[in-house]
Amino acid sequence: MDKAYAGLRVLDISTTIAGPYCARLFADLGADVIKIEPPEGEVMRSRLPLRNGASTIFGQLNAGKRCVALDMKEERARAAVRRLAARTDVLVENFRPGVMRRLGLDYPALYETNPRLVYCAISGYGQTGPSATLPAYAPVIHAASGFDRAHLAYQPDRTRPDNCGIFIADVLSGAFAFGAVATALNQRQQTGQGQMIDVSMLEAMLSLTLTEVQTAQFPVPPTRRPIFGPIATADGYITLAIASERTFAALAATAGRPDWPADPRFAEYRARRAHWGELMDELELWTQQRSTAECLAALDRNGVPASAYRTVAEAMRDPQIAHRGALAEVHDAGGAFQVVNPPFRMTGSAVGVGARAASLGEDTRSVLAEAGYSAGEIDVLVG
Repeated sequence: MDKAYAGLRVLDISTTIAGPYCARLFADLGADVIKIEPPEGEVMRSRLPLRNGASTIFGQLNAGKRCVALDMKEERARAAVRRLAARTDVLVENFRPGVMRRLGLDYPALYETNPRLVYCAISGYGQTGPSATLPAYAPVIHAASGFDRAHLAYQPDRTRPDNCGIFIADVLSGAFAFGAVATALNQRQQTGQGQMIDVSMLEAMLSLTLTEVQTAQFPVPPTRRPIFGPIATADGYITLAIASERTFAALAATAGRPDWPADPRFAEYRARRAHWGELMDELELWTQQRSTAECLAALDRNGVPASAYRTVAEAMRDPQIAHRGALAEVHDAGGAFQVVNPPFRMTGSAVGVGARAASLGEDTRSVLAEAGYSAGEIDVLVG
């Protein structure tokens, strides 16, 4: 199958995670994505693991893109970017608000030569407002959004928020940006006009706290909430979720506790919330007598959602991951490595990560030649 965005051109003038992830999703769907980097390369090129100087983290975020190295401190380089933008459908950037304006590459400036351009700016707090110019990275946004404190509320006997090592805000805002750009491209088909998209990482993270946004407005009496955490088995831990009365009845049957549905502590959802810890303690009397595999087999048979706590390496070896083709092989200067494909499949479009992660500046000359630069002019631009 052809890919849905074949023929679309995306200019990726972003760094680190959020912007590159958004732009890579377009590359995964067939767009010609041109990544602009400084001559020294963007920061993710130095992130471990490195093999022969090539970062697999950078490759995961930028596979399938063409890479152009230009020194944006020089006006002639900025002029080259403006020329590229005039021939581009989508531009993605994630600099602090004001940076692109100072470079003469903000939306109003580029609109003059390309009114069809869809310009997507991702920032910590949005392009306007009292916090707009504050520096922001994912861990800061996690804290600012209330997410970390909301997560803490589910950790018994904990008083200090967790450390941050997984950058949820970056990937989440990149995915929201991808959806917003797709929406703007659809609208452009109707109007012929592009537009500016302003994605806020703070608001993206706030969208995750569904229950907490409501209880912040309408406080409820403090009760023991269901906490879906580890349940000890004979050789490890599992977790499970009870999503309905039917699922609770299935759990009771699995654990050999037909008395639970009639027990006033557990019979109704509200009571079960108040006595959740007691329910889990009683469940562990069953799980601790069985291996993790035995517990999961019994729960699966009765339709109770459950899983062992796996490492990422174990998850990558899951036969379901292989069946879905969730991992793709990418090649760069260091060799081959695996990255995660987009988590969706389409009946009318191929979906998949590009097989190559370009070296720094690998495509500079060919991209500039396509933009109409002569060989001599290119020599001056690339030094």
